[in-house]
Amino acid sequence: MDDKLIDLLVDKISEKLNESQSFLVEASGRHVHLSRKDIDALFGEGYQLKLDRYLSQPGQFVSRERLTLVGPKGVLQNVVILGPERADSQVEVSATDALTLGQKVPIRESGNIENTPGITLVNGNRSVTIDKGLIVAQRHVHVAEKDAAKLNVNHGDIVKVKIAGENRSLIFDDVVIRVSEKFATVMHIDYDEANACGFTKGIKGTIVK
Repeated sequence: MDDKLIDLLVDKISEKLNESQSFLVEASGRHVHLSRKDIDALFGEGYQLKLDRYLSQPGQFVSRERLTLVGPKGVLQNVVILGPERADSQVEVSATDALTLGQKVPIRESGNIENTPGITLVNGNRSVTIDKGLIVAQRHVHVAEKDAAKLNVNHGDIVKVKIAGENRSLIFDDVVIRVSEKFATVMHIDYDEANACGFTKGIKGTIVK
């Protein structure tokens, strides 16, 4: 077998291996997760969020309802609410959004909201001010339990991920791995990060060791 054919076979095998270890990347815009208490306050007691469309993560959905976020120096309107309801309300924005609101917002993993700032949520003539829960979400990969071994990762790992952007390919550091049997294997970045890597729908990421 000549050297050119060997090189071609190696390239093909490497390409197939990379495909098997890559995963979809999604850009996540600003959004709100609401507790039952805050749903009741903003929409009326017993109100149920109305399904608009399902998300890639099983059981997660975009609702039809929208809110306005009111910060010390600015507002963000028409902000999506994601369901289902949570134990505690949480608002996820980008660093650029935080500048618009006029607040210093920490980067946190979803659910880690202790010692984070609050914000006012408005729906028409109803409003709620939460005393914590405003975060910039740490970039992360949801990993289905069945895919963890294939990707050679464990829950809580911090990794680097290469995004195969056509014109702005780059490597993201400090990416947290979240493993669960309830997840689909997808990476989530915010719009600031999406712009940085030339995000397009269907773009893939690969963990870099």
